[in-house]
Amino acid sequence: SQASLVRLHHRFQALDRSKKGYLSRMDLQRIGALAVNPLGDRIIESFFPDGGQQVDFAGFARVLAHFRPVDDEDIGNRDPKQPEPLNSRTNKLRFAFQLYDLDRDGKISRHEMLQVLRLMVGVQVTEEQLESIADRTVQEADEDGDGAVSFLEFTKSLEKMNIEQKMSIRILK
Repeated sequence: SQASLVRLHHRFQALDRSKKGYLSRMDLQRIGALAVNPLGDRIIESFFPDGGQQVDFAGFARVLAHFRPVDDEDIGNRDPKQPEPLNSRTNKLRFAFQLYDLDRDGKISRHEMLQVLRLMVGVQVTEEQLESIADRTVQEADEDGDGAVSFLEFTKSLEKMNIEQKMSIRILK
C-alpha cells in the first residue's frame, strides 16, 4: 500500500544516517532482524546481486518485498495476468534457494549446504555431525541423483512447510 511504502521509505532514510540516498552493507547491518539472523550476511548480500556497494530505495524495497507477510486477500484478489508478487510462495522459495546456491549455478551442492549449515548452527554441532546433516539433506531432496539440489527439488522438499509465514519479517516496526 502507499502508506507501507511511505513507512518503508522512512525506514530507509533512518538507516541512511549520512543522507547519501543509498545504503551500504554497514547500513543494512543496523536492521535488528538481520543482525541476529544467522543468514543475515547472506540476506544482506542479496541487496547487492551484481557485487555493487550500494542499494537505492527501489532495490531496498524489492528485496524486502520477499519478506512481506502474505495476506489471504493477496492470494484471492491477484490478477493472473500480472507478475507474481515478490512475497508469493514461489518467489520466497526462489529467494531462499539463492541464499544456499552460493555459486549461482542453479543447484545446491553438498559443499554449499555445508557452508550454510555452518552459518546456521555455529559451533554447537561437530563438523562430523554437520557433514552428516548436509549429506542426508542433499540425499533426501536430490531426486535425479546428480548429487545436488535443483530449485524444483528444493521446492518439493519444502512443500509442507509454511514458507509464507516462516519467511516473513516486519521490517517497519
